[in-house]
Amino acid sequence: MDIKRTVLWVIFSFSLLMLWNGWGQYNGKPSMFAPPPPSVKVASASASASNSATAATATSASATAVAGTDATAAPVIKSETIIITTDVVKAEIDTIGGELKKLELLKHKNDTDRTKNVFLFNKSDKRTYLAQTGLLGGAYPNHKSGFVAKPGVRTLEGGNQVQLVLESEQSGVKLTKTYTFKKGEYLIDVRHDVTNTSAAAVTPSLYLQLLHDGTKPESGGIFSGSGEFYAPAVYTDAEKFQKLDFEKIAKGSDSHAKASDNGWIAMLQHFFVSSFIPQDKTKREIFTKQVDTNLFAVGNVLPMGTVAPGATVSMNAQLYSGPQESAKLEAIAPGFELVKDYGVLTIIAKPLFWVMEQIHKMLGNWGWTIVVFTIAIKLALFPLSAAGYRSMAKMKVVTPKMQAVRERFKNDPQKMNQAMMELYKTEKINPLGGCFPILIQMPIFLALFWVLQASVEMRGAPWVGWITDLTAPDPWFILPVIYAISMYITSKLNPAPADPMQAKMMLFMPLAFSVMFFFFPSGLVLYWVVNNILSIGQQWVINNKFIPPEHKA
Repeated sequence: MDIKRTVLWVIFSFSLLMLWNGWGQYNGKPSMFAPPPPSVKVASASASASNSATAATATSASATAVAGTDATAAPVIKSETIIITTDVVKAEIDTIGGELKKLELLKHKNDTDRTKNVFLFNKSDKRTYLAQTGLLGGAYPNHKSGFVAKPGVRTLEGGNQVQLVLESEQSGVKLTKTYTFKKGEYLIDVRHDVTNTSAAAVTPSLYLQLLHDGTKPESGGIFSGSGEFYAPAVYTDAEKFQKLDFEKIAKGSDSHAKASDNGWIAMLQHFFVSSFIPQDKTKREIFTKQVDTNLFAVGNVLPMGTVAPGATVSMNAQLYSGPQESAKLEAIAPGFELVKDYGVLTIIAKPLFWVMEQIHKMLGNWGWTIVVFTIAIKLALFPLSAAGYRSMAKMKVVTPKMQAVRERFKNDPQKMNQAMMELYKTEKINPLGGCFPILIQMPIFLALFWVLQASVEMRGAPWVGWITDLTAPDPWFILPVIYAISMYITSKLNPAPADPMQAKMMLFMPLAFSVMFFFFPSGLVLYWVVNNILSIGQQWVINNKFIPPEHKA
């Protein structure tokens, strides 16, 4: 069997496997190549993190009860929704618990209904996604307690920030929770001030947690950029980024860092992320827990130390809830850019996206950015790919001689191979040379697949006419058809296999890719179409200009 055809089929099969694995990962399935998660040794102090989550639930059940001689019953406060609006978000915060129960992203449209915006935090019959904070260590204010909202403006109104101040007092402890929203930012400052109004010292702890249901989302189209997933995550400097799984949390088999004085916890989804980021160098416990049927929490417990009577202790944190934009993520916290998952080809995809960002700054259109990027890649790889195309062109010239050798030794495979190798040597042809163009392009093709899957910057980004979202499939299938035509032309420029079976297999390969491209992000198909058109031009020039005269005879 022709060595070159074998190599090409290996590349083709591996590409299919990698793309299938990538699609599965972006729909919440584990990688086929990932080893089982290693067991993590945890400090004894972290063993109480799970108990702390339980305490949060227990404390909430007795939030209005009298506790101790200094305790006073919390006033009954009706639930009120406070709406805060900036230029990029619309947040709804409940006075019961002061929890962030809804967050609408005003600059990002819903995948299925473009007349609506994306919601991150939300509470409905189908979805529970909340950001909650409160105190542990006694019957203190928590995410079930009643809070009183201080009067103030609820929109930017020409300013650069808007604040919401909430207060609650129980058992001689007053908790003041202050949300600060800033213009143009998805990063929310969350400050907690704890004042001891009792006659005895108290030692409360602050918890920050993200709640999410474990219901798997409806998947987007196969290989499309709309495949959805939800997953908690933990990051510390020591253990680095750890993506978790609701099913393992339910079974108690999840493994992650349990204690640190740095890092963050997060809830991931396709293109977006929410994360609590406590102030650095503050000791904290990290917990994950199933708090109810199909309801899970990931969070931190931060001891606030001893608070003397009449004293106030403060704890600052940040809550990021928004798109996974690379430029913003890197500036928020160490390791935060890792929430943007480029898959197994991160080492190629990350610099690739950086180059594309620089091109986009000049062009302002991601479709044309892909076109220019493809041209740049083609030019950069020209010396290597040109050698491959020359080899393919020479192979086409000597194809009659190769067919004659096969015919002469068709009953003796060993002599046929010897004769073929001698012919390659005489004609100075590398039998694997024709594989180089595809071999070189494939890692870039796969990395670009991950870039389009992960980059919210391209979500909803149009190119021209009918292409209104480069992360979604071509709605009219024009690009896949152009790709199929370009592959047909390419096959005519290359030498035809002498073996009829191989000829059918080589015809099937572009056909299979064309069908797959019906479901691929249109930006990825655009890259391959432009690459094919450039390759056709390159191959034609080499066939007519650079082949030595003796090979044209």
